[in-house]
Amino acid sequence: MIVLKSQREIDAMKQAGEILAACHREIAKRIKPGITTWEIEEFVDDFLKKNNATPEQKGYKGYQYATCASINDEICHGFPRKEPLKEGDIVTIDMVVRYNGALADSAWTYAVGKVSEETDHLLKVTKEALYKGIEQAVVGNRIGDIGHAIQTYVESEGLSVVRDFIGHGIGAVIHEKPDVPHYGLPGKGSRIKEGMVFTIEPMVNIGRYQSKMDDNGWTARTIDGKYSAQYEHTLAITKDGPVILTNQD
Repeated sequence: MIVLKSQREIDAMKQAGEILAACHREIAKRIKPGITTWEIEEFVDDFLKKNNATPEQKGYKGYQYATCASINDEICHGFPRKEPLKEGDIVTIDMVVRYNGALADSAWTYAVGKVSEETDHLLKVTKEALYKGIEQAVVGNRIGDIGHAIQTYVESEGLSVVRDFIGHGIGAVIHEKPDVPHYGLPGKGSRIKEGMVFTIEPMVNIGRYQSKMDDNGWTARTIDGKYSAQYEHTLAITKDGPVILTNQD
């Protein structure tokens, strides 16, 4: 069942989103060769505490960290670790923030120093794909319109869209309906209605779209070892169009 949110609930989620976006802006200042994702993890944990917020991922189905930190060929759900990031790496930091009972979810991929032309293309296309999906998130459209816009654009740029991990509704808990695939056919799926709140979070690979799981049971990576990027926003559907609750601008 899709739970439509009241304006009061959306306003509360926007407050959580503002804290999350501020945290990402601070992370962007810190990403450089030599930093570890464990240092980022500790920073996020401390930042949220100082803002009277909590990391919703910590303890979720046994997950131990405030962030997911996915490096290079890791698609999602990478564990924070103490190995330094190197020039040319990319790292996706994904987090869910709870503030006054409301949730917001956003991931961002960061370049570590100077990256290759191929990697830079991956980052630019993935971010643009997110916003092409958001453009379709309007009352009267269907969820399939979002995925179709993303897939069509990504594949036109010679890249591939991950199928195994998708966007989702969010509200009282991290994952609600509707499911929001980043691929598919236009005119298919649930009708988009005012009051829906969900994430769009395309994961895009340089190589093949298939994934494989690490032995830790959480981390997914590309099957060919090529890089993967992800950008994610939480958005609310209003009669006037989508409102990005995790906007960093």
